[in-house]
Amino acid sequence: MKFGIPQIALASAAAVFAVSVAFAQTGAPPANTPAFANPPHKNLKVLPQDITAPQLLGTMKFFAQSLGVRCTFCHVGTDGQPLSTFDFASDAKPNKDVARGMIRMVKEINGNLPAITGEADSKITCFTCHRGSQHPATAPTPAAAPAPAAPAASANQERGAA
Repeated sequence: MKFGIPQIALASAAAVFAVSVAFAQTGAPPANTPAFANPPHKNLKVLPQDITAPQLLGTMKFFAQSLGVRCTFCHVGTDGQPLSTFDFASDAKPNKDVARGMIRMVKEINGNLPAITGEADSKITCFTCHRGSQHPATAPTPAAAPAPAAPAASANQERGAA
């Protein structure tokens, strides 16, 4: 079978079309941009300026779990929206400043704790006091009332008398 110019042109056009469709479907590779900015981060006042994105994310998750809260407890944003829409640098929420004070307090306590306990690895965390609650307990939970004592058996019952 002999191919003429129209058949070769049609085959070439089909090949170019197939390659362009395949290329369009693959698209550009997704950018590996983390949800948080890479150092330097904006408005870090207590945490280290050179903290890595994974370290910062892990620290924030630990805070959230220790207090039983979500990001919006301290940061400006809307729950359920992508983290890229949050204004993490904003100081508009008072809880963010409270958190900074608590971080300073924990650092100070942990600086002195090994000398007090005699254990080099002694430390406290947010969870030590908060235990998953926004507000730390300031007193132990009341102990359950002891169960009433069973009535004492009479002397006759003890001896098997009826």
